[in-house]
Amino acid sequence: MFEPGRASFIPYVMAGDPDVDTTRAIAAALTRAGAAAIELGIPYGDPLADGPTIAAAGQRALANGTRVADVLALAGRIRDDGGAPVVLFTYVNPILQYGIERFVADAAAAGVAGAIVPDLPLEESVGLRAAFAARGLIFPLLVAPSTSRQRAARLAEASTGFVYVVSRLGVTGAGSEPDFSPVREQLAMLREVTAKPLAVGFGISRASHVAQIAPFADGIIVGSAIIDAYAGAAGDAAARSVEAFVRSLQL
Repeated sequence: MFEPGRASFIPYVMAGDPDVDTTRAIAAALTRAGAAAIELGIPYGDPLADGPTIAAAGQRALANGTRVADVLALAGRIRDDGGAPVVLFTYVNPILQYGIERFVADAAAAGVAGAIVPDLPLEESVGLRAAFAARGLIFPLLVAPSTSRQRAARLAEASTGFVYVVSRLGVTGAGSEPDFSPVREQLAMLREVTAKPLAVGFGISRASHVAQIAPFADGIIVGSAIIDAYAGAAGDAAARSVEAFVRSLQL
């Protein structure tokens, strides 16, 4: 998933927006464009970390009937297509409703690499992390700009696969020209406490953003801007729009 000397591209896409077949086509386009992994969002009605673009995509996916089982089945099809490894992005409630053991077993059967659960505090994550570890699945945790060095070290130690470094306070979303100086300082601090890969997300939407972050990070996560890139399109048309946008990022 990560290669020495370059920042891996990790795009996010909401499963089922505007439909499951389109998400599958977009995943293929992202793989062609060089994605090292794909964050596959599970739509949820109360997405605390999602900005307006991803939240709206989740609502569209829910409205057309996309459920957890559909996302897991889609992950399996992406694997069968030869797609980049899938890391599920979900909230804890859908996992609890589905059943932890069932969720982890079905995720492993679908060939996913792991999952990111942004609303699960470190102190409450032990059981879920253990369930994922038992299946050989990764479980990255999030480090925010406001996270202290001591807590960041604990989060990094508990993370598997990589550490998700949040570039700004608040929710996800494509911004204009955010100040990445604080996240560069956060990355430097994390390098002192962990050797695990550091992937940066939240607010990265332009080639200029990538240029500012890539020299310091092991991974670049782009989400809202990808959803914006295929707005109003479906199927192959959506996939072509996404591929063109990703190539414009000059990753």
